[in-house]
Amino acid sequence: MNTTTDKVRASLKKRYAAEKRFRFYGVFAIAASIGFLFILLVSIVSKGWPAFTQTFVKLDVELSSQTLGITDAPTASELRSANYGGVVKQSMRNRFPDVSSRGDKKALYQLISTGAEYELYDRVAADPGLIGSTLSLWVPADDELGALIKSKADLSDPDSISTRMSDKQIGWANRLQSTGELELRFNSTFFKNGDSREPELAGIRAALMGSAFTLLITFTLSFPIAVAAAIYLEEFAPQNRWTDLVEVNINNLAAVPSIVFGLLGLAVFINFFHLPRSAPVVGGIVLSLMTLPTIIISSRAALKAVPPSIREAARGLGASPLQVVTHHVLPLAMPGILTGTIIGLAQALGETAPLLMIGMVAFIVDIPESVTDAATVLPVQVFLWADSPERAFVEKTSAAIMVLLGFLILMNALAVFLRKRFERRW
Repeated sequence: MNTTTDKVRASLKKRYAAEKRFRFYGVFAIAASIGFLFILLVSIVSKGWPAFTQTFVKLDVELSSQTLGITDAPTASELRSANYGGVVKQSMRNRFPDVSSRGDKKALYQLISTGAEYELYDRVAADPGLIGSTLSLWVPADDELGALIKSKADLSDPDSISTRMSDKQIGWANRLQSTGELELRFNSTFFKNGDSREPELAGIRAALMGSAFTLLITFTLSFPIAVAAAIYLEEFAPQNRWTDLVEVNINNLAAVPSIVFGLLGLAVFINFFHLPRSAPVVGGIVLSLMTLPTIIISSRAALKAVPPSIREAARGLGASPLQVVTHHVLPLAMPGILTGTIIGLAQALGETAPLLMIGMVAFIVDIPESVTDAATVLPVQVFLWADSPERAFVEKTSAAIMVLLGFLILMNALAVFLRKRFERRW
């Protein structure tokens, strides 16, 4: 008897020990996942946060018609072709009159971004009456100088700074900083500009508009088709081998690698139908094909969650099968359908591979205004910047990832809100 009891106790002890180990493994796995995610987010935020600020230099610009190379009463064409770069350079020479050699002047000009010319043009084009006066203007600094200011480096000690700038350039920057002519401001350029070869001028607006147009096409095509397919398969389709084959193919399409859909879009929509390459309309069609299975599966699950008693009660009151679905089943299933749709669109927003295949990897400076204009999307913009050699593009890449993650979090939060707010428990 004691032997049997001892065996049972030993067996229970082993079982409890195994359960404790299993719980420990589960807690450890969750803690490790959260830890890795935290490290990833900290790394992205620490690298990307400086991109939301930009270094500006104050210039006192003499807008003489002679320096600009225009007449005293310039036309719009003359204003567009005026020598704004020469005016900016003259302002830098006036600020540092001790710089005389050609090489030093060239190094001095490199402290200012080429975007200074465009800033000056915008001001003069908006108010031509400024010609003949002296204008105090804050213009963007070069990315190397901007990186030094953001890092809070001691410009008075060039030997302690690791940079491609020369000691003379650091000395000039130190003089500007000591007189309050260097300033950090919020980087509105990051949200207003398109892509650029100059890191300090590059922005994500073109990519944001491209993503918006692409998601608009994706939603317009995938939502009605997917919901209609789900309603047919769940409410009207007979149970036979053909519907079973369709269901199996839908489930298989949900697991197909996204790059396959990109190859399909390249072969069919671009090479066969000759739709414009690198356009949101093609990207939206490709992503809608990729998103269809996800929305169909989630919509069928939402329709299936509606109790059969709702259908039976509607039929008992004389409703037709179509009225049962449209007036009773579909409204009750709509929160779940919308949740699945938003999750599918969030997945499409983060896709890169299929869009690379259809040419949405182009260098886009202009902001797209329609679904047929050349455009790129935010994930592809991240891919392009990550491949750029300039150091300042590292923070731009991380900042764009932060914006992309922000949109994904908002979309998933919206899906959770809709489910919690409108979902009914039966």
